[in-house]
Amino acid sequence: MTSKYALVSLLFLHFVCSAAGQNSPASRPVVANRQLDKDQLPPTYVPSGKQMYKEYCAACHGPDGRGRGPLASSLTKRPPDLTTLAKRHGGQFPEEYVTAVLRFGPGFSAHGSSEMPVWGPIFQYLENYNEAAVRQRIKNLCEFLKSIQER
Repeated sequence: MTSKYALVSLLFLHFVCSAAGQNSPASRPVVANRQLDKDQLPPTYVPSGKQMYKEYCAACHGPDGRGRGPLASSLTKRPPDLTTLAKRHGGQFPEEYVTAVLRFGPGFSAHGSSEMPVWGPIFQYLENYNEAAVRQRIKNLCEFLKSIQER
């Protein structure tokens, strides 16, 4: 196994193991006497975008999103500056693109390296395959990324 794949494997295991305890059913809020629409979740059901960024993205993309995280130098290709997503897409934050990258992976080298974990399956595992929770995680993360765009 090459060091690139070993690093990705270790990151994946770290995120799954550390997040599994944080998302156990016992740690989630109780919603009494209400039937939730399967597409609508309480805002506190999944972590905020800022919290998920810090836990899952900052190691490579850096705490400020500029691609200078502590693991960036160990990657084959430097992680992209996430604060310039809108600038690189005609001044509009590319929500569909970012959602697709988070859900299915970069798919091509324009995003950066194929060393980036594909978060969709990881979030599915963490949320016990609750599709609404997975979509909410990705939405929260997209909203945070949109909030850190250069003006």
